[in-house]
Amino acid sequence: MLDFTIQNVLIAVSDDYATVDVQIVDGAIAAISPSLQVIGTAIDGKNKLLLPGFFNAHTHSSEMWQRGIMSMFPLELWLAELYDFAPLDPEQVYLSALGTAVETLLSGGTSVVDHLVLIPGLELETIAIATRAYKEVGIRAFIAPLIQDESITAGMPSGESAQTHEPYFRSAAATLEIIEEAVRQFHRPDEGVNILVAPTGIQLCSDALFEGCTELSDRYNLCRHSHLLETRAQEKLAEEKYGCTAVEHLKRIGYLSNKTSLAHCVWLNDADIAILAETQSTVVHNPLSNLRLGSGIAPILKYRQAGVNVTFGCDGASSNDSQDLLEAIKIGSILHNITDSDYQHWITPRQAVEMASLGGAKGLNIGDKLGSLTVGKQADLVLYDLTNLSLLPRTDPIGLLVLGRPSNVVDSVWVNGKQIVADGKVTTINVDELRQQLFNRSQWETKRKSETVAQIEAHYRTVMGL
Repeated sequence: MLDFTIQNVLIAVSDDYATVDVQIVDGAIAAISPSLQVIGTAIDGKNKLLLPGFFNAHTHSSEMWQRGIMSMFPLELWLAELYDFAPLDPEQVYLSALGTAVETLLSGGTSVVDHLVLIPGLELETIAIATRAYKEVGIRAFIAPLIQDESITAGMPSGESAQTHEPYFRSAAATLEIIEEAVRQFHRPDEGVNILVAPTGIQLCSDALFEGCTELSDRYNLCRHSHLLETRAQEKLAEEKYGCTAVEHLKRIGYLSNKTSLAHCVWLNDADIAILAETQSTVVHNPLSNLRLGSGIAPILKYRQAGVNVTFGCDGASSNDSQDLLEAIKIGSILHNITDSDYQHWITPRQAVEMASLGGAKGLNIGDKLGSLTVGKQADLVLYDLTNLSLLPRTDPIGLLVLGRPSNVVDSVWVNGKQIVADGKVTTINVDELRQQLFNRSQWETKRKSETVAQIEAHYRTVMGL
């Protein structure tokens, strides 16, 4: 780890900008002030903007293999189609984690929350492979093994028809044993790798699984991560299962806390929002997948007004088809200008940057360590090139970054003080080789509707009144 000083760099201060020097010592921000003495290596920050690294606070790295090919379906049918693809193999897990890390870094992210799909029978190996990929790149990784203990058909409301579901191949108890072993083997926050407990959501998980995850979270001080009420069908399902809203139920069983981040949160009522504020739970806004799957527009402005912490995620690359974090931040900000006519509630570019950085850190209970340019915090930093054509002419740098269409604007990235992007290129791995491997392991194809998907579609249309 090298000490360095970024000289004459632009940073945001209150409602303005300042040109300063930033000293980094032992992986942390040591000083921010004009005309500092150079410590370590001098970095030229002239005509560049320095921001804290963003969080890609919810994604599924392995979905990279299906991006661009999935049908225009709502989530429940999209998921059935996704299950139709051939199971992952270890090399695919590795390559897609590398790809997700690179795309996140080159769009301003220094941390990724990977709700990681596990290969059945190779669960710990899957986690080990993703861990290796993220460590090789150098991004800060929050690996959230995606777990369930109910079959896919249980994820839809029954409606008027009686439904029977095949038992899931792995019990809640066996699943929790795997997660506990993963914590023992891979949870190394000081090395940039964190394990989260991450039941997929109320639609495919029993109370036993949620409660077991809560116990592991408390025992090992782990963060919690889940999908929550992404679709209207899930709202209906919660009422069937619990006789109350999903948020009320999760509060009742003790899953919600300041260590809990919840992806989507589209179909919540005002009482639910108050519960999230009370429990200090975080909402991860995934606007692109919500649009792609027709899930709806999450009431983000209501969350913010209620004091709920909100951050951004790309979601998996087969329900978004990209891991461009800047794109998610832009759409996730301006989308809500149509949901509230009072423009004073709209999200400004500076607020969006804070949501993507400090909001992400708070969602993982590390707001005291990351998420802002603050002396003493760890140096997860991104330097943007303000001479790039997509950030010109010179107006408001953050406005251009958030509201424009920035392309190839990331100049340098440091994670925990270690530089992993320089001159716009990832330096820790061979990205050209990664591109070639991804190309060689895939082929142009089209997806045809299977009999299973057709059956699920028929039931879905009935229960949703279509």
